[in-house]
Amino acid sequence: MSSTMQSVSIGRKPNPVTLTDTAAAKVSELLAQEEVDGLALRVAVRPGGCSGFSYEMYFDSEVAEDDVVREFGSVRVVVDPASADLLKGSTLDYTDGLQGAGFHVTNPNASRTCGCGSSFS
Repeated sequence: MSSTMQSVSIGRKPNPVTLTDTAAAKVSELLAQEEVDGLALRVAVRPGGCSGFSYEMYFDSEVAEDDVVREFGSVRVVVDPASADLLKGSTLDYTDGLQGAGFHVTNPNASRTCGCGSSFS
């Protein structure tokens, strides 16, 4: 009788999104302005936008049991499982320059992005 062994990964899931030091510092600054304890940055992907999906970021006090939670310094980032699959390997950065300040997601899973920078497919 032959037995076949299968490998099952029970370790930690990969980070759906990584914050740069600059992004973490800006989120930390914005969280401090909220004056509410226990808030996390929720990063999500929703249907819509010019290219099929759009990014959504907001502060959230609720964390679901199946959310992926990561910490970057003092910033807690929360991502729902469906968004985690679409964001896998992404980086969230923050720039502050003459051409405009804001957060920018670099997503290796996006085959196409639009000019607005907040939508992808």
